[in-house]
Amino acid sequence: MMKKAFDLVCDRVYTALEPQGFIKQKVDNSNKDELVSLYTGEAVAYSVIYYIEKMHMVMRMCTMTDDGPDNEWKTLGTWMFDPAVDTEKEAISIGNDFADAVGSAVAVKRVKQTKKKKSKDEGSNDPVFLCKRLVKLFPNLKEQIKNEEDYHAKFRSVTFVKQYVVPKVNDLLLRGTKDEIEKLVEILSAQYLNGDLDTRSIITIVILNSVDPKHYDVITPMMSDDLKKGFKAGLKYRGKKVRPEKVKAVSRGTGEHL
Repeated sequence: MMKKAFDLVCDRVYTALEPQGFIKQKVDNSNKDELVSLYTGEAVAYSVIYYIEKMHMVMRMCTMTDDGPDNEWKTLGTWMFDPAVDTEKEAISIGNDFADAVGSAVAVKRVKQTKKKKSKDEGSNDPVFLCKRLVKLFPNLKEQIKNEEDYHAKFRSVTFVKQYVVPKVNDLLLRGTKDEIEKLVEILSAQYLNGDLDTRSIITIVILNSVDPKHYDVITPMMSDDLKKGFKAGLKYRGKKVRPEKVKAVSRGTGEHL
């Protein structure tokens, strides 16, 4: 009964989202305590999730990134659904409520505003944004980024990337799978396209110029056309020193210069 009720809710949600261009994604959910569905658009993702133990049916949304949903979910609605008591009638009611939440004029306007903001931000992604996108491949970068932000008044992009990102990239190219390497190049290509000048320089002059030339034949065909051009232009700086930033550290939690 629970699976059928969940499908009834999701069918009504997708009926409201499909005309807006949303795609229903296959979800590989290993958590047996939840039922999950996911719908992605250009700027926004929606998800319906049922928490089996709590008996909560939840409608939520988050922003889309180049790598998919950013997973910073905001709850749009929550309903109780007890499969021992509730019926298809209650499931349909929940589905209609969730459909209204994503298909109303207000919801459509919200998506358009998010899409407009995302478009406006293109070309302004900074090196910190690049590093955070790489967390998906290198999870321990998350803590290293936090430490950098906590202990320095300004994020030392060149120093940080040389110290923490470059070794991980080289190790992945040496020992990683083809899928992991493709994901790395996909992230670099997307951030080269959408990044600011500092980000582009870090990708080509700091990261790619630190790659062993024996990997060039593997990664170059995976690059976007824009990144290929930038990579070729950046090779003239290979072997030359990139001056790190001189930034004073700050004491943790005070924001005062040391």
